[in-house]
Amino acid sequence: MKKYEQIFKELEHDITSGIYQAGDYLPTENELTQTYHMSRDTIRKALSLLAEAGLIQKIHGSGSQVIKRETIDFPVSKLTSYKELVDNFGINSKTNVISIDKLIVDEKLVALTGFSKNSLVWRVIRQRVVDGTASVIDIDYLDKKIVPNMTREIAEKSIYDYLENQLHLSIAYAQKEITIDQLNDRDKLLLDIGAEHHVVSIKSKVYLANNQQFQFTESRHKLEKFRFVDFATRKNLLPTKH
Repeated sequence: MKKYEQIFKELEHDITSGIYQAGDYLPTENELTQTYHMSRDTIRKALSLLAEAGLIQKIHGSGSQVIKRETIDFPVSKLTSYKELVDNFGINSKTNVISIDKLIVDEKLVALTGFSKNSLVWRVIRQRVVDGTASVIDIDYLDKKIVPNMTREIAEKSIYDYLENQLHLSIAYAQKEITIDQLNDRDKLLLDIGAEHHVVSIKSKVYLANNQQFQFTESRHKLEKFRFVDFATRKNLLPTKH
């Protein structure tokens, strides 16, 4: 990662964690060059990335002002639990556990989840209310051999916290698929849809460090509430051989 990208990530964290609030001004370019011991050009590149990400606006004669975020940036490339997202971004959110049940995986669920036919899974359905608006439905399927118990309290607080800190599982990576889907009956019932006709669906197969799948989850989000972001870099090209 280049120096200006590192500075961008640090300032981004300071903004999203609330160190700099909406309306605050970042330190001046001169102050940032002294803080990071970098050139003014490097600092300007980092500030440009912040502006492109919709986190600041450049005000002539005043500096870089933090913008109030009407949408929530959802980092699609990271394996982040909803509770971690809420805590990191200071989101006003409540989780309602709609249902917890056990299912035997049939052919339809094999195609959807990737779990073996006739295996036993937990299905947990949760509604996420953000700033008083029902904005997300999470439908989780968890391999019961790996996760033997599931309670409403665990589902309401954080399933990943339970898996990592009580079951001591090592959650490693996920394969994700992001689509724009038509509303279904569950969306209409559990989301504050308004005039919308679509949701953003993120389907994830999640694996432990030993490459064993333990979870399939589908998160269905209101289009207007979240902005799905990634931060990508391009590797240096190898020198051409002559």
